[in-house]
Amino acid sequence: MKYMLLIYNNPAVLQALPEPELTAFMGEVDIVMKELTESGELVGGAALADASRTRTVRVRDGVPAVTDGPFAEAKEQFAGYLTVDCETPERAEEIAARWPDSHYWAMEVRPIMGESGVEM
Repeated sequence: MKYMLLIYNNPAVLQALPEPELTAFMGEVDIVMKELTESGELVGGAALADASRTRTVRVRDGVPAVTDGPFAEAKEQFAGYLTVDCETPERAEEIAARWPDSHYWAMEVRPIMGESGVEM
């Protein structure tokens, strides 16, 4: 089954990390990505641009309203995602627990619905 691992972090905290800590943090990402690639579990993923470049669209009474950013009051933000193909949900949770952002902020693990939608 495929799972989307949603990565949350606080960019201000990341930017404030001393260079050796940031290098170690990104090194952990590289290790997990290499392992997932070698095991064949990695389907894809991407980092997202800064939240300041985000636009939120809401349609009310047929009229679209576009605002800047996701939620200005939130310090944590959706920063990227991985898509993995794992045998069990526990394996997807194990991968999320190894991702360094989960040690500081959060990782969300969601099954990806197949065409039949039976996962709902």
